[in-house]
Amino acid sequence: MTRTNPDSCPGVLRLHQAADGPLARIRLPGGRLEPGQLQSLAEAAVELGDGNIELTSRGNVQLRQVRDAAALSEWLAGAGLLPSDTHERVRNIVASPLSGRIGGWADVHALVPALDLGLRAAARLAELPGRVLFTLDDGRGDISGLGGDIGVHATDTDEFALVLAGRDAGIRVSTADAVPVMLAAAHAFLDLGSDQWRLHEVDDGARRVTDILGLSPGLERLEFGATHDIPIGWLDQDNGLVSLGAAVRLGSLSARIAEFIAAIERPIFITPWRSLVITDLEEWPAEQVVRVLAPMGLIFDANSPWLQVSACAGQPGCAKALTDVRADATAAVESGRVPPTNQPAADSDTNGHATESDRPTANLDSTATDPAASAPNAIAPNATALPPDAEALDFDDVAPAPNIAAPHPNIAAPAPNMASASSAVTDLGPAIELRSADDVMVAGRQHWSGCDRRCGRPRGPVTDIVATENGYRID
Repeated sequence: MTRTNPDSCPGVLRLHQAADGPLARIRLPGGRLEPGQLQSLAEAAVELGDGNIELTSRGNVQLRQVRDAAALSEWLAGAGLLPSDTHERVRNIVASPLSGRIGGWADVHALVPALDLGLRAAARLAELPGRVLFTLDDGRGDISGLGGDIGVHATDTDEFALVLAGRDAGIRVSTADAVPVMLAAAHAFLDLGSDQWRLHEVDDGARRVTDILGLSPGLERLEFGATHDIPIGWLDQDNGLVSLGAAVRLGSLSARIAEFIAAIERPIFITPWRSLVITDLEEWPAEQVVRVLAPMGLIFDANSPWLQVSACAGQPGCAKALTDVRADATAAVESGRVPPTNQPAADSDTNGHATESDRPTANLDSTATDPAASAPNAIAPNATALPPDAEALDFDDVAPAPNIAAPHPNIAAPAPNMASASSAVTDLGPAIELRSADDVMVAGRQHWSGCDRRCGRPRGPVTDIVATENGYRID
């Protein structure tokens, strides 16, 4: 594939003109946010945007309907979220969210500042396309499967595999050499002189980068697969403290909830699965955080159906979208047409639709969709009243949760009767049936798209629910 247009990936200084107004994307190397930075983002979302913070599949955030670009730039610079005018779009660094706290061979978060500083220190690297992705995997395999361009994958406490175009290049480097080799690979990408935005789009790109580096690959190759291991719920850290993993419905975090999270005053990590992790909590405050935030909409239940669903922007945010897919996906979850991950789907036809006899009604058990409901592994079954505002958040004002359950951090595999692209196309051919939004029922991971571009589609097995002019097509 040959690119005919320059990379137009948005940032803070170059906004994307979405259908609902200008959109700004703020890079968060390693996904890390300090509490004060999250508070600043929340204030900016209210004062200059639509009041929400969107989480992206690269652990970054976006603000929509930006009313004053210059004011936003100044605001974010003051919060330390815009440290470079020239390199702001190339600071795409994702890292294993739990690294250094739970499991893994090495703490890859310790490499993030050095990699970010190295990118910004090299004037030439500002020429990298805004799509280039740097990945840091601590060996658990959650990040290397995202298909990044340049990265490292821990194989021991002081050894990393070099990852190029999403594959093990066969080169092993020490911790001390990991960042210098990644930076050298970034320069090598530019040396290829290609107009492509991603390394895998360049003919034989990974081998050519390896040749430029002058490193000799070994015979061993690791295999990386796409995973959907969202860290959700109560997560015991190796040092005795607690992290809380929370899913965000369709990746849209309201400024009000963000202010409550900032008031906890602990480091936050935005994950590539449009969720977040609040870290370094004592047990007592962690229990109270869940009691406050679960009723507000954060999801601490690893079996919630919301973890199965993603969606593109849809209308009114995208001019190409044929419908408001986020509203339709939300209706599907709230009506019970998306089964929880620990429950099989109701009977459905070959295209993933509910049959007439099993189509959900308005009297569904609320535990299927309520993240605060008292399901066996729900983390906050009985929430108390909320504090009046984020600044007034006082853990001592909230009653304890003596029997809090700890969901497993990994979600279940898709249900066995999940519709797939191959079955839909092979079985139905060109006469594939279209369904209205309220007649779609699909089990397992699913992505709702407003058009055939399928923007934001996650990697790995997933059912596509694609809007057409006459209804939804299930692929």
